[in-house]
Amino acid sequence: MTRGSTLSAHPLSRSTGRLAIPAQTRTSPASLPELPELPELPELPELPELPELPELLDGFNALPADEATHRLLGCLRNLRWARRIADHRPYPTVEALFAASDEAAYDLTAADLAEALAGETLPPLPDDAYEAAHMALGAAHAAYEARFGHAFVIYLGDIPAREALDRTLEAIRSRLTNDPDDERIIAWEELRRLARQRLLTLLADTGPRPDGRHPRHGA
Repeated sequence: MTRGSTLSAHPLSRSTGRLAIPAQTRTSPASLPELPELPELPELPELPELPELPELLDGFNALPADEATHRLLGCLRNLRWARRIADHRPYPTVEALFAASDEAAYDLTAADLAEALAGETLPPLPDDAYEAAHMALGAAHAAYEARFGHAFVIYLGDIPAREALDRTLEAIRSRLTNDPDDERIIAWEELRRLARQRLLTLLADTGPRPDGRHPRHGA
């Protein structure tokens, strides 16, 4: 300290040699207030168990063999294909049904394909289609049948209805230039895709209604 200073020096602790802080200057942390106890929450009621919904495939899997075969003929008009799909039931998933349908379609012989194509017709025109559209489609299809000997088939599942006519006419005119063997392969592929689409319609017809019952099991 310099002479004349008014600050008083704190004595050093003899035991530690550190600065001794007067007791009155020491502070202790303030104690936290006690939190109120939370009220006990009431027990929640147990949720009721949801009823088991019938699977989409249950109705189709349960059809008698003859009825299943008959309905499958509406998906692809070949008896051997329809019987094969019916005989391999039950199917656990729609994907398994589609796989079986594709595999059976791959195994179609030339005679099977001819049988399936013989049962096909042109996709229907929209209700508001004008007369000239019917004439144009009829003429194009007649030319196709004369060249290839069977109905024109095309999958239009992902085409908007307003574009279906134009797409069909365009496809007929384009495929008229195909070699018959190449066109047979294209027709087979279109049939395979149509069969999948029609199978979904069949499952909807035989599947559960909103009340959980199947159509064929009565009201």
